[in-house]
Order: sequence, then C-alpha cells, then structure tokens
Amino acid sequence: IHARWAMLGTLGCLTPELLAKYAGVQFGEPVWFKAGAQIFSEGGLDYFGNAGLVHAQSLLAILATQVVLMGGVEAYRAAGFGPAGEADDLLYPGQGFDPLGLADDPDTFAELKVKEIKNGRLAMFSMFGYYVQAIVTGEGPVENWASHIADPFGVNGLSISYMAQFTPAPVAMFSLSSWYGPDRNLWLGPETANVPSYLTGELPGDYGWDTAGLGSDPTTLAAYREAELIHARWAMLGTLGCLTPELLAKYAG
Repeated sequence: IHARWAMLGTLGCLTPELLAKYAGVQFGEPVWFKAGAQIFSEGGLDYFGNAGLVHAQSLLAILATQVVLMGGVEAYRAAGFGPAGEADDLLYPGQGFDPLGLADDPDTFAELKVKEIKNGRLAMFSMFGYYVQAIVTGEGPVENWASHIADPFGVNGLSISYMAQFTPAPVAMFSLSSWYGPDRNLWLGPETANVPSYLTGELPGDYGWDTAGLGSDPTTLAAYREAELIHARWAMLGTLGCLTPELLAKYAG
C-alpha cells in the first residue's frame, strides 16, 4: 500500500514541475512542497493551474473530500467487496481494478507483482530523496536534476558550496535571527500565512506552526513545551543507549 501511494506521489511531485519547465504550462507554484500553501493565498489554489477545473479555497472542504473518497476506498479494500465486485485477495483484488486483464495469465501476474514491489520500493526511497532535496536546496527535484546535468561535478550531493547557496529559509541556521524573533524562519518559508499571534518566536523551535491551536492557552503551551523537552532528552539518551552496546560488540570486540 505504501509502495503504491509512493509511486503516485513521486509522479505527482514531478509532473507539475516538468510541465512548467519544459512544456510552458502555467502553474501558480509547480514545486511540490510549495504548491499546497497556495490554498492560504487570497486567490486560492487552482488544480492543474485551471480555475475552471477545481478552484480550492477551503482546506476543510479538501479534507472532507479526501476523507470521503479515501475512506470509501479503504472500506472497500478492508471489506473485500464494493461497487467493483468482490475480492478474495485484498492486496490484488483484480476484477474492476484490472480492466485490462493484466493478471489473467498466472505467470504474467507473478512477474507484475515483482515489478510492482520493486518500483514501489524505489518510489518510497525517491520520495525520501525529494524531502532531503527540498530541505537542503530549497528547490524541486526537476530543478535539482537540471542543475546537476548542467554541471555534474559542481552540483551534486557532495558539493557543500551548492548546498549552502540554496539552503532554504526554513532550515537556515547561521544566525540567531533565523531561530528567534519575528524575522525567524517559518515552517513554509515565505509562503507561510496566518502565524498564530501567540507564537512570537521567543521559544526555541518555534516555526509558526500550530494548526490545531494546541498552544493557544499559555499554561497549556508551557506544559507541552516542558513535556516535549523531557521526551526529547530521554529519546536522545535512549537512542545512544540502544546503539552503544551493539556498536561496541560489533566493531570494538
């Protein structure tokens, strides 16, 4: 399931940027990690850059639509029956999900299952790479690829100058003003809108994000901050404690 979603996700991340860069299609923002923030802008978000297709202005409406559609699909998958028929195998239901009859031949079906999981694993790893690229370079995967092709030896994963040049505002950590105060880096960078008034940048790690409003009460915010810090310290000790004996046994004899 994760592999299938990853294959869809990687394609969805690439397609708008490819169309904008090489086909001249106009999008409000083609880069995958910036596109969603357009819904908070005054004009909202146009799917595929077309206001006549889906013009989204309500995050709640999008959430409700996704819950209904994805919830229905997952309910069908878990139950094994629905509008497309019944299925004995919940991972490979066939029937309405195989309109081309690709699984009719057992040998072909066995081969396709291997290909699917291989491509799915690659897609999951690729999606992780997209996240790392976004954090390090502040650009989309297509632009990163184009920059690398133009200068393979100057622009690559080992190029410190390249990484420093494009380090995006949300993760820039070269001055205190990047961490604290009203001019600090925010979780969506320049695209961030509607930062809660109670998040002023006085606390470490405050990037202006509290969608659920959990910190709106000062007493509750203080309690959450304390709990987070305590858990973080124990987690750091815990991870070190888990690694140290095994490292010593394996590499130090």
